[in-house]
Amino acid sequence: MEGTVKKSIVNSEGRGTLLLVSSILLAVNVILFVTPAYGWWSFIVLAASLFIILFLLYFFRNPERHFPSDDTEKVVVSPADGTIVAIEEVDEPDYFRDRRIVISIFMSVYSVHANWFPVNGTVKMSTHQSGNFHAAFKPKASTENERSLVVIETADGHEVMLRQIAGAVARRVVTYCKPGDESRIDSHLGFIKFGSRVDVYLPVDSLVCIKLNQKVTGDQTILAKLS
Repeated sequence: MEGTVKKSIVNSEGRGTLLLVSSILLAVNVILFVTPAYGWWSFIVLAASLFIILFLLYFFRNPERHFPSDDTEKVVVSPADGTIVAIEEVDEPDYFRDRRIVISIFMSVYSVHANWFPVNGTVKMSTHQSGNFHAAFKPKASTENERSLVVIETADGHEVMLRQIAGAVARRVVTYCKPGDESRIDSHLGFIKFGSRVDVYLPVDSLVCIKLNQKVTGDQTILAKLS
């Protein structure tokens, strides 16, 4: 399982992509600038290459965060950066098969795409399922897109489920944990590349602490409090 807090500037999931793209762009620019036919357009290619590299550095950024309180017994912390696009009571069909509160967080291409554990406890289930790539903000993305499912049991017996859902652009959902692992707030749970979504399923008697369309910050914003 992933360590408590990664201290590198670039998330490990982006290092390979960054190295590959940088190598290709470097080769292209070297070829352009050594050829006798280079001109003003070569500088446009150079500027575009620098923009792409800077964007990848920005997208795969890996900020160091710590939840600002030691009182984590009942809190459910946001596992991702983004915008709250749904807060509703639904029938959960995959694991609980009963009524649950679901809080959905849409992660835009500008969001930090690392995911954190939302509660302290023990991982009971961690699965991955291939699927489609609908826009992540659409409701059917929860059941039809590529996704992972992680169930965590807290010390007092509450079960919290988290779904990482790939979006229309994302093609990879990464989940670090496995059943039996310790779940700790401040620890990375996984990573989703490009626009995507995270759903958190809670007991129906949970006290929701956020509202629709609110911006949330991973490992910082309290989504709810368990009873």
